[in-house]
Amino acid sequence: MRTLVVGAGSVGGYFGGRLAAAGRDVTFLVRPQRATQLAGKLTISSQGRETVVPVKSITTRETSGAFDVILLAVKAYQLDGAIADFAAYVSANSMILPVLNGMRHMDTLRSRFGGVSVLGGVARIASTLDERGRILDQANFHDLVYGEWSGERSARVVALDQFMKGAGFDARLSTYIEREMWEKWAMLASLGAITCLMDGDIGQVARAPGGIDFVQALLREVAAVVAHAWRPLSDSFKSQVISLLTDRTSSLTSSMYRDMKAGYRVEADQIIGDLVSRAAASGVAAPLLSTVLARLKVYEEARDDKSGH
Repeated sequence: MRTLVVGAGSVGGYFGGRLAAAGRDVTFLVRPQRATQLAGKLTISSQGRETVVPVKSITTRETSGAFDVILLAVKAYQLDGAIADFAAYVSANSMILPVLNGMRHMDTLRSRFGGVSVLGGVARIASTLDERGRILDQANFHDLVYGEWSGERSARVVALDQFMKGAGFDARLSTYIEREMWEKWAMLASLGAITCLMDGDIGQVARAPGGIDFVQALLREVAAVVAHAWRPLSDSFKSQVISLLTDRTSSLTSSMYRDMKAGYRVEADQIIGDLVSRAAASGVAAPLLSTVLARLKVYEEARDDKSGH
């Protein structure tokens, strides 16, 4: 399979780099600045070991024909620009595998390329880029999950599964990918909302007076929005989330919180804002989520002022 990785950041770079190191046919679609930084190789630093992988890359509008798989691993706010960049490499037989946060991107991609072309996807990884453009792997989980929206084990998705397996990360074909995407969003939004609003890690919030009550109230809001927008989250999943996000000993934070502390752009609209919009559309009260969104919007305005936008 010819695979085009759109987004050679920490997520796309990690999974694409592992695939390339395993001998798969992988090409990165990058902006000229990132192409210069890569210089034909990608560096992954993981558990004290540094792996340098020779990689192929093309820049926007460079001719390369259609690809069998488009692994789309950009920030959710970069989606429109990414679509403009990779559309020329999509054919009627291409599989677009997005691993963006939230769910809004699925509607955008389907309306542009048709529902058949778009698979569901979830990436679970903790990674970042350093100032030299190296990918720093920060945890021991590296999961890439994919599947047909219908849940069918189609010939093409089984072939994709064979392509992904054995490349140095945990690849898994899911027949319940829609559920897994909603669950990831619920978890991500809850973790991001708690840490960004409270300006601390999960343990700090849980140890604060009233902290656990706040977390439980926020989780009820998230669950109510998801139940109206999709269907109720399972009791076992909700129990798992509550346990994780009320752990007094946890130092867990969200990537959105870490981005905020570093002064980077955040996925406020896609992770929190879309939930608030869906709550309003279905008449679900979401005062805590609305407060979190307001906090993030204050941050965005301050950041824009500082950068002169």
